Amino acid sequence: MFIGSFKYSIDSKGRVSIPAKLRKFVSPDANDSFVMTRGTVKCIDVYPMDMWKELVESKLDKLNTFEPKEALFLRMLLTEAGEDKLDSQARLLIPKNLIEYAEIDREVFIIGAIKKIEIWNPQNYEAYLKTSELSYEEIAKQVMGK
Repeated sequence: MFIGSFKYSIDSKGRVSIPAKLRKFVSPDANDSFVMTRGTVKCIDVYPMDMWKELVESKLDKLNTFEPKEALFLRMLLTEAGEDKLDSQARLLIPKNLIEYAEIDREVFIIGAIKKIEIWNPQNYEAYLKTSELSYEEIAKQVMGK
């Protein structure tokens, strides 16, 4: 289970180190392989391979490709996707198209998001938090008070 947040940098080749505190939660079943794709907001979603396979089997395989919205979603998600394996310094090479999508320059804000890791431009993350008209307490009540 991925939790916590970390500020890191991205090198000129597009490599980002995955924090040790997050790596310890990567299952051996993932074999240090990850799938990266666009998030639903301006960030990069990073799934260990085992979590990606679980997402495919539980959700993506069940989408109807003859339903235009579902087919479009799959195309948008998978066209932008890339796969990589951690190198000897625990870095992932982020595809250039995803770096551009997330508007990442030098710094990244890495968030543990239970089954995935999110990589953000730090300024975009701060702006995203400010988009909600509700307070944390109000959101918690609505989401968790069900």
